[in-house]
Amino acid sequence: MIKAKAKKWVFFFFLDRGNICIHPNSLLYAEEMSQPPAKEDFISNLNGTTLLEISIGLPLAPLCVLSRGLLLILYFLHNGKPLSSTRGHFLLDFAVLVVPPVLSCTVLAPVLLWVILSIVAFCAVLVLTIYCRRTSYAKVPPKQILSDFWNARLEPMYIPSITVFRVFVNILTSISILAVDFPQYPRRYAKTETYGTGVMDFGVGSFVFGNAVVCPEVRLQPGAVRSKFFYLVRQFLAVWPLLLLGFGRLLSVKAVEYHEHMSEYGVHWNFFFTLAAVRMGATLLLTLFPVRKAWVVATVLAVVYECFLDLLPLKAFILHGSDGKDSRTGFFNANREGIFSVVGYLAIYMASVQIGLYLLKKRSAVREWFGVIPVFLSAVGLLFLGLDITQTYIDAVSRRMANLAFCIWVVAHCLVLFSCFLVADLILVFAKLLADGADVPCSWRFAQPSLAQKKRDLVGPLDTKTLPQNVCVISAVNKNQLLYFLLANVLTGIVNLLVDTIHSSTFAAMSILHLYMLTNCCVMYLLQAKNIIFKWW
Repeated sequence: MIKAKAKKWVFFFFLDRGNICIHPNSLLYAEEMSQPPAKEDFISNLNGTTLLEISIGLPLAPLCVLSRGLLLILYFLHNGKPLSSTRGHFLLDFAVLVVPPVLSCTVLAPVLLWVILSIVAFCAVLVLTIYCRRTSYAKVPPKQILSDFWNARLEPMYIPSITVFRVFVNILTSISILAVDFPQYPRRYAKTETYGTGVMDFGVGSFVFGNAVVCPEVRLQPGAVRSKFFYLVRQFLAVWPLLLLGFGRLLSVKAVEYHEHMSEYGVHWNFFFTLAAVRMGATLLLTLFPVRKAWVVATVLAVVYECFLDLLPLKAFILHGSDGKDSRTGFFNANREGIFSVVGYLAIYMASVQIGLYLLKKRSAVREWFGVIPVFLSAVGLLFLGLDITQTYIDAVSRRMANLAFCIWVVAHCLVLFSCFLVADLILVFAKLLADGADVPCSWRFAQPSLAQKKRDLVGPLDTKTLPQNVCVISAVNKNQLLYFLLANVLTGIVNLLVDTIHSSTFAAMSILHLYMLTNCCVMYLLQAKNIIFKWW
């Protein structure tokens, strides 16, 4: 086993489009360099979609996770044993967790609402079927079943929703980075030019959210840091891989004169530098201020930054340069979007730290986790109210500036998405309660295992046909997230070099996207099956 602990902040390689740079002597390079103007225009000057459409699509991933879990439980009830085939597990995961998102952001995008409603109906039928075939509480009235479910105790040290949230943000974005180059991917889902809300804009912010909720400051026990100075130095040094990747991307892109979208981050800046700056800034702020007041720091950062944008010429400078004609002369002029948007991402990060602290409070009963949902939904309501006021009286959402409206929107929708994952996890707990001994990878397990579970745990090591409880695509991607996105970006670059994506037919686009995702997931799955985890630093 190659022991490893993948650092979470390096999972953003895709956000800079991650295309491979080929030596100029290559024929493929010559072909690719004839297409950049068309490809750059294809992803430029876009205004995004509506908040409603993005909100409608948020339950898709949680519903996929729920469907997969319910199918595994139903299989257990039908056969009296869990699914033990490695190939069967992988094919089920790919078909249920990956294929629906690929189709929903391409050919099924016009009927996205009907896709969501269809999966909801499918899950409802599965839950009803499991209830009718239950092996536990067979002759117990529904009221008693609900009471036992409400008071059931779960493993307190593992929160599957956090893992699944972070992994699915990675999976969905790996789909988008290649799909956006095909005409079947709606232009309104791509990154916006200046103002607007695109699906890929939300992906940028959701990565910051997902990493902040499990940052070291959240996971550290009070009093664990003896010297703030040495802790600060250690955290600063920990961002060197981000800086290395940032400079590596910069040098490779400039060396081959690869096309770039300048208004995204600037001439020299890229998202690796943003991540490094945000991580160092957050470490410094959380050293100076109490971690439990992170929401105050986030609010002050976002509001003060918005004041600078509106009351000073900062907004005009970011959008039009120092001369008002989009000048790129000088370091700040050349990289103004990337440099100043760090403040907005830092505000998102600090707000997410506060949410992480709330999530990691010790909870073990189902009823305690149900109590989290109304708290989050109340926060979402207040955030959307603030978003409406901000967009009406101050400024619209802008990822390019990472302004106040962008920060509010990202945090609100991340809370909605996380709440959906939490509801899906709790439904799976209910279904597992009805199927004595059923296991679902990357889901909650009961603090007090059933007799069937204890028996299987006892004989499990002797049963070579029984898979570990955590063997699944979600766990596989989670264990090698950096490698997953490096592979995704390599494949994205190869496809862009070999295929004229913007003129591809629907059949060709769907075939390429599914083969691309199948390769990504298969490699991660095989690494997990071999218990290989890469440690990069």
